[in-house]
Amino acid sequence: EGWTTRSVAEALAQLFALRLGDVGYAGLKDRHARCTQVFSLPRCDPSAAERIAPSLPFEVRWARLHRNKLKIGHLLGNRFQITITGLAVAPHEALSRARAVAEALAQRNLPNFFGQQRFGVEGDNVARGYEALHGKGPRDPWLRKLVISAYQSHLFNQYLTRRVERGLFDCLLAGDVAKKADTGGMFDVVDLAAEQPRYQRGEIHFTGPLFGSKMWPAKAAAGEMEAEVLAEAALTLEDFRRAHVQGTRRPGRLWLPTIAASIQEQALRLEFTLPKGAYATVVVREFTKSDIDRASALLPEEMDEIYD
Repeated sequence: EGWTTRSVAEALAQLFALRLGDVGYAGLKDRHARCTQVFSLPRCDPSAAERIAPSLPFEVRWARLHRNKLKIGHLLGNRFQITITGLAVAPHEALSRARAVAEALAQRNLPNFFGQQRFGVEGDNVARGYEALHGKGPRDPWLRKLVISAYQSHLFNQYLTRRVERGLFDCLLAGDVAKKADTGGMFDVVDLAAEQPRYQRGEIHFTGPLFGSKMWPAKAAAGEMEAEVLAEAALTLEDFRRAHVQGTRRPGRLWLPTIAASIQEQALRLEFTLPKGAYATVVVREFTKSDIDRASALLPEEMDEIYD
């Protein structure tokens, strides 16, 4: 608690005389949460974990040998337990409302927006990412990649906002690049009549663009909407190619069949699981009806995940 993933990695590298790049982890956590996270340390016997707790303010849950280094992207998902205090209504009423929200989300699901903390304090990383795409901005490779990633995330949110505002969130579009929920495989949507029932059952999800030179582009109506976002930003895919940004695609919908709500000591407790890259603040906002993202905007090194 009180440490970013990167600062934990730095402390472990120093303790075990490793290079920072030797310490592996699958995702980045912010300093404001109490997190349980797995790290990989090369050339260390599990018994070496006994050195951590006396030297650093961490609790070690387990340590064992593994043949691979953890890397960004190895993350499957995150489990969250979030306590909401300062309730505006009586606890029993808050619980009733929370369960109604949870039921509604299970029926319709949730747009998979990037949370505000993705964009840095006051959203500054969006402008810095735009500059970096044009050869300006930070020179440090790690920071440059981070701010460009923030700008990609901004464009994704713009695309998803268009989709929601036009009433196109609950359906597939011709030319969508869909992702299978079970295997993660992607394919072009050609037969809407055949694929829409699968979408409604949660077997597949439409994906939105994280623009880059090697991104799988949508076609037809979905492709036209992606082109609108790029045109409004005064960018082309060539800009991303020159900046060596490959891009990828991100599911546009969060499928949340279960959100457990309970009352503990006059506070509302929410428990749920999200896939990698999804933001708990986006989920909690549906319950609090407030812009909690802005209140928890984080520093650049605390970004949740870095995309190519």
